[in-house]
Parts: sequence; structure tokens; C-alpha cells
Amino acid sequence: MFSFKKGQKGDALIIAVRCQGKGELKVSVKTVHAAFPLACVDGEVSTTYNMVNMSGADKEGTVAVTAPSAVRWSMTIGRGEPPKEER
Repeated sequence: MFSFKKGQKGDALIIAVRCQGKGELKVSVKTVHAAFPLACVDGEVSTTYNMVNMSGADKEGTVAVTAPSAVRWSMTIGRGEPPKEER
């Protein structure tokens, strides 16, 4: 489980994940009750980038990642301004 700090009001939560190896990686963001999968492929790097702009996205929280042992992965968590159409 990975923690992230509180953001400024109106900030979106940004989560980028990369993986390699056969299997499915699952990311869960408990603070905003959001989750997403990423299909990982052997011999190839797969990437997903998610911007969460919903109620509670500016609060501190945790991100959990589950994946088979054959899957190598990395994650970046950040904050940013949501796209104009989502404000």
C-alpha cells in the first residue's frame, strides 16, 4: 500500500502504472472508491495513465496494487489541474 498526501481543493489525482510480465495488475484507490486493471504482457511494457477528478480526490489516501509474482511494475502518483471540461 502506498500513501499520498492531501492536495489542493479542486486538484485531480493522477496515477500512472507500468508493468511487464504475463498477468493482470489491479490498482485500488480506497479514498475515492476507484479501481482499474492493467493487462500485462510478457516481454512488453504496458502503461496506463488515470486522472481521477471526483469527490474526495483532493484528500490524502492510499493506493493498493496487486499483481502476480511474474509481473514487474512501477507506479507514479501525483496531482494536477483537471481538464477544463471536467471542472
